Amino acid sequence: TTTLFAALNVLEGTVIGACMARHRHQEFLKFLRKIDRQTPPGLDLHLIIDNYATHTPPRVKSRLSTHRRFHLHPTPTGSSWLNLVERWLRELSQKRIRRGVFHSVPELVQAIQEYLEPNNQEPKPFVWTASVQKILQKVQNCRAIFETLH
Repeated sequence: TTTLFAALNVLEGTVIGACMARHRHQEFLKFLRKIDRQTPPGLDLHLIIDNYATHTPPRVKSRLSTHRRFHLHPTPTGSSWLNLVERWLRELSQKRIRRGVFHSVPELVQAIQEYLEPNNQEPKPFVWTASVQKILQKVQNCRAIFETLH
């Protein structure tokens, strides 16, 4: 199998993706470096993340403290922030992976990359239906939970 790290630009519909053999903090750090290289340097980057332990080790916290453009926003499972990413992953699954036959992990990774390229050439953002006020309230709730846990 492979782990797809994906950063969805919700305004444009583009995705920065990287397939890696494992899902540890080391791979997350590699992915952060990739995002850093592939986005304009002057932008603050708000990453809405799941609650995997890959985001909390000291090496990750240290990197985030020295790279202030990254702002992590952890969310509870099922929140509307993650639904956009899950929706995009469903598209990937239905349009490229589900009916595919892959004899090796490199073939699967190639199929994912072949889906990413045209997606980013003609991106289609998903329509957000929640109100801004509702979203901001969820962010505040999640931030409060995250700060009490760490």
